Amino acid sequence: MVPVHGKPFLEYELLLLKSRGISDFVLCVGHLGEQIVDYFGDGKKHDVRIQYSYDGQNLLGPAGALKKAGSILNDSFFVTYGDAYLRLDYQKVMAEFMNSDKLALMVVYENRNKYGRSDVIVKDGYVVSYNKRELGGNEGMAWINFGVSALRKHALEAIAENKTCGEEEFYGKLIQRRQLLAYPTMERFYEIGNPNSLREFEGFISTEKSLLS
Repeated sequence: MVPVHGKPFLEYELLLLKSRGISDFVLCVGHLGEQIVDYFGDGKKHDVRIQYSYDGQNLLGPAGALKKAGSILNDSFFVTYGDAYLRLDYQKVMAEFMNSDKLALMVVYENRNKYGRSDVIVKDGYVVSYNKRELGGNEGMAWINFGVSALRKHALEAIAENKTCGEEEFYGKLIQRRQLLAYPTMERFYEIGNPNSLREFEGFISTEKSLLS
């Protein structure tokens, strides 16, 4: 809900995804999530469909929240962050994923610590390491999690019910089973996780006049 040129950041994200052919959303919400629900509702005013999944009193972490939302997720779906603006050919990504027999696919960007610290090692078309704590110190860690993954619902069986689970733990289990494909993209990402990146996104989006109206 961080305002950008008078609109919540999430609105830009939803409009981007809608323009790429995505119209059904599940938003995992926690603390102050009612502000998101009050603003976006069921999505009708943006011509999309929005459902909500609530963490409850105890925050479950990114993967734990995803597990809790399982009953309203499709058999195959995208996962993305709520603070990132990610331009991508989503239909092409999903088509490639569905042509595989793997449980998950992570979109990766060859970052080399340019936009934040790299956290992924890719080898032979697979993610073989995902460690945000490595801080780019591993020589082979030239890639970064772009912020979009495609999953089959069966992948959520690796997550315990109603337990806190981070994304590194979840993806680590898939990596161990050689179930996490890597999909390279040339598009850079934008996110609003700190004041500098927020200012950078504000400058970028100001050139996209159709999104400011």
